Amino acid sequence: MRLVYTDVLVIGGGLAGQRAAIGARRRGLEVVVLSLVPAKRSHSAAAQGGMQASLGNAIMGAGDDEEVHFADTVKGSDWGADQRVVRMFVETAPKAVRELANWGVPWNRVGRGEREVVINGEKVTIHERDEAHGLITARNFGGTKKWRTSYVSDGTGHSMLYAVSNQVIARQIPVHERMEAMSLIHEGERCFGAIARNLVSGELVAYVAKATVIATGGFGRIYRVSTNAVINEGMGAAIALETGVASLGNMEAVQFHPTGIFPAAILVTEGCRGDGGLLRDARGHRFMPDYEPAKKELASRDVVSRRMEEHIARGLGVKTRYGDHVWLDITLLGKQHIDKRLREVKEICRYFLGIDPSRDLIPVRPAQHYSMGGVRTDHRGESPTLRGLFACGEAACWDLHGFNRLGGNSVAETVVAGMIVGEYVADFCEDAANAVTVSSALVDEFRRREDAALDELVNSPGTESAIELGNRMKDIMTDSVGIFRTGEDLERAVGELQDLLLRSRDIGVSQKSRAANPELVQAYRVRRMLKLAVCVAYGALQRKESRGAHFRKDYPRRDDQDWLRRTLATWSDPQDTLPRLEYEDIDVMHMEMPPGWRGYGPRDHIDHPDTAVRQADIERIRGQMQAAGADAVEQAIMPYRHLLPAGLRGRNQRLEAKD
Repeated sequence: MRLVYTDVLVIGGGLAGQRAAIGARRRGLEVVVLSLVPAKRSHSAAAQGGMQASLGNAIMGAGDDEEVHFADTVKGSDWGADQRVVRMFVETAPKAVRELANWGVPWNRVGRGEREVVINGEKVTIHERDEAHGLITARNFGGTKKWRTSYVSDGTGHSMLYAVSNQVIARQIPVHERMEAMSLIHEGERCFGAIARNLVSGELVAYVAKATVIATGGFGRIYRVSTNAVINEGMGAAIALETGVASLGNMEAVQFHPTGIFPAAILVTEGCRGDGGLLRDARGHRFMPDYEPAKKELASRDVVSRRMEEHIARGLGVKTRYGDHVWLDITLLGKQHIDKRLREVKEICRYFLGIDPSRDLIPVRPAQHYSMGGVRTDHRGESPTLRGLFACGEAACWDLHGFNRLGGNSVAETVVAGMIVGEYVADFCEDAANAVTVSSALVDEFRRREDAALDELVNSPGTESAIELGNRMKDIMTDSVGIFRTGEDLERAVGELQDLLLRSRDIGVSQKSRAANPELVQAYRVRRMLKLAVCVAYGALQRKESRGAHFRKDYPRRDDQDWLRRTLATWSDPQDTLPRLEYEDIDVMHMEMPPGWRGYGPRDHIDHPDTAVRQADIERIRGQMQAAGADAVEQAIMPYRHLLPAGLRGRNQRLEAKD
C-alpha cells in the first residue's frame, strides 16, 4: 500500500479547493490536492456570468456596500441562510475580487462617459463617472438591488480558474490528477485523510493528513436534466455521508436555472438577462412582467424558474417533439455587445443549436443547476461532528445560500470560502492538539475495505446494470423531485429510490479490469448517487412547506413557525435505505434581519413567533446606539467580525466614503 503523508489533503481541484490549498500553503503547510480531471478542466471553468462583490464602481452599483449585499443574500436564501456566514462572505468578497485582479483575472472595467445599456426591455443611456474609469465594473443579476456582479465577459469562471490554478503551480502545490477519493479515514469523531483510487491504474493510495477538505462541487448529475458537468456526481458529499458521523445539510434545497438551452440543458448565463435579455412565449409575448411586475426577468432564480414552468403549463410554451420551451431574446442587445460580452453564449448557440443569438431567439427551459445542500459545516468550514474534516464551495452547506442562492454568489463563494476556510484549516493544523496519531492498522483497514468492495464488484455475478439504475434514478429525480413537488410524488420517489438502492447491491460489471474501467467507476458511483438522491427526496418529503427552491404544491406557504430550521441527514448503517433526519433551528433571536417578504414572489408566509420580538429588539438597539456609529450598532445586533480570520477583517474601500 502506498502512503502519502501531508498536513492538508484537499479533495477537489476547482476554485474552492485550490484557493483553500493556497491559504494553507501560505502558512507554510504541506498540501496535496486530488482532482478527478486536470485541474484547469474543473467545473468551475463553466461559470459564465460573474462573481458578486459590492465594489460600487459602476454607476448602477453606486451606493452598494456590504449592507445591501447582505440583505440581497438573506432575502434570496428565503431566510434559510446562516446570517453570520453571510456577513463573513459579503465582507470578504471585495477582497477576493481584488486579489484575483492582482493574480491576473482580466475583469471588465468601467469606461468613463456615456454608454448605452438595456434596462427593462428599453435602451437607456447611462453616464459612468470619471473617477471610476478603469476600475472593475459590474453587471445586473437576478435578486439584487444594485449592479454588483463583476465579470470577464461571459468567461468568468474560466479566467478565475486559470489564475488560481497558476498560483497553485507557482506555490508548488502538488495536484494529483485523475485521483478519486473513495472513503474518508476516520476513527470516532476524528478524520485522518482519505483512501483514493487512481482512475488510470486502479491503484489505491492512502493519504494521511491532519486536515481534510472536501471541495468536490455539487451533485447535479443525480438529475437527468442538469447544467452540471458529467463529473458533478456528488462523491465528496457521499463519502462524508458514508462515515455515519458527518452530516449533510439541506439536501432538499436544489436550484433550477431558468435558462438551460433546450433540450440539451447547457447553461446560458444569467448575464444574458442581467444585460437586458427578455423571456418570451410562443406568441412572442414578454410574460415575466405579468407574474413579477417589480423584478420581472430578474427575480431570483427559484421564482423565475417556477413562473416559466407555470407559463408553459398554461399551454403558452413553444411546442416541439422534445417537449415545450420558451424563448430567451437577446437580439435587442445587439451584435457588438454579444460578440464582446457574451462570446461563449454565441459559440454555444452556434455549435449546439445552429443559430445566431444576435438575430435568433434561444430556446430555453429550466434545468437543475446548483445544490445548496452539502457537507454541513460551521462558520470555519469544519464539520461539527467529525473533527479535521472541512468542506467549502458547492460541496458544503456552510450555510451561505439557505434554500436558494443568488446568481453570482456561488462563484464568489468558491474563492471567498476558500480564503476563509483555508485560514481555519491552517489554524487547525498549527494547533498541537490536532497532531495525527492514527495507527497504520487503521489506515490499512480502510484500504482493505475499499479493495474488498472493488473486488466484490469486479467478481460479482450480479445482473443489475449500473447504467440502467442510474438512468432510472435520474428520471425519478427529474420527474418527481424537481421544481414543483407534492407529497404523493415524493412518497413514490422515495420508495422507488429505496428499491433502486437495494437493487444496486446486485450490480454486475462485464469488464473485469481494476484499471481504466469506466464501467467499474459507474458501478461504485451509482450506489452513492442513489444515497444522495434518497437524501434529497426524503428531505423534500418531510419538509412540509415551500422555501426558496423547495416548492411543495400541497404546502405552498413558507412556514417560519414550524420549518425555520436546517435539515441534517446522516447515514449510520450501510444496510439502511433511508438516512436519519434531524433538524437544526435557525434562531430568529440572533438574526440581524428577521424573516419577512423577499421583495419578489408571494407575500404569503406564516410568521415565526419570535420575528416581531426580534424586530422590536433591533429597533431598540438602533435607537439607543445611534450616536455610536454604524459599526457599533452592527456588532451589537449580531456580532460577527471576530469570526473572520484576522487578516480578512479590514474595511473595504469604495469611491463613496462611509462615515
